[in-house]
Amino acid sequence: MQFAVRKRRAPSIIIVSLVDILTILLIFFVVSTTFKKDQPEVQINLPESKTATKAPAELDHAIVSVDDQDVVKLNGNTIALDDLQRAVSDLPGPQRSSLALQADKKSSFGIIIKVMDALKLAGVRNLPAFTQPEK
Repeated sequence: MQFAVRKRRAPSIIIVSLVDILTILLIFFVVSTTFKKDQPEVQINLPESKTATKAPAELDHAIVSVDDQDVVKLNGNTIALDDLQRAVSDLPGPQRSSLALQADKKSSFGIIIKVMDALKLAGVRNLPAFTQPEK
């Protein structure tokens, strides 16, 4: 009795389809990374708000304002930026808790950040900012 002996072929991997898949992935990653921009994604205009409303004053607010000449005022009185933290710390509790920031559209952003840092160091936790409705 003779059995038919088959020769086995060596296994082979078809590379052509793998090259196609890798080429498509390479093209996808190259194209998707070129969409990144170096500019900030969100451009904001701080002093205007679509939802700004005029609410009646419920408490006696303390207002820190920065005008277009970067002059800092607390309740209408001009104050040095270095003295702002001490002056806000000396305010009564209800006034300090209802303190708000009012900055001019043309004031420098660096001064506003310094004012916000001084207010946080003085213990102000919630700092609303005044805005005006869009025209």
